Amino acid sequence: QLQLVESGGGLVQPGGSLTLSCAASGFTLDIYTIGWFRQAPGKEREGVSCISSSITDRSTYYADSVKGRFTISRDNAKNTVYLQMNSLKPEDTAVYYCAARNNYGMRSSDYDYWGQGTQVTVSS
Repeated sequence: QLQLVESGGGLVQPGGSLTLSCAASGFTLDIYTIGWFRQAPGKEREGVSCISSSITDRSTYYADSVKGRFTISRDNAKNTVYLQMNSLKPEDTAVYYCAARNNYGMRSSDYDYWGQGTQVTVSS
């Protein structure tokens, strides 16, 4: 069974850092584009970042709201994708999801596999 599992969420003060992990079971992540999305209460789901498959050029995308603060990366040996989040702001508070798709892009409807989400709360 194909499964994605996020971890690493939690409560952090403004200006702090967290690293989210997206681990796969049942399939190999390195052939897929992996995206990170987030959804805050009362808001639509937002594409945060994605990284193309390892068999391509590992292109990355970042939403303007996180550019310069978040970094997406892969560890193929661990079958895991990470989202390093620095300089966190209260507006980063949301449930964060990872997802996998063929090809490259950030449109959520094109993603085939989704994790269950991990809560990130930025508050003093």
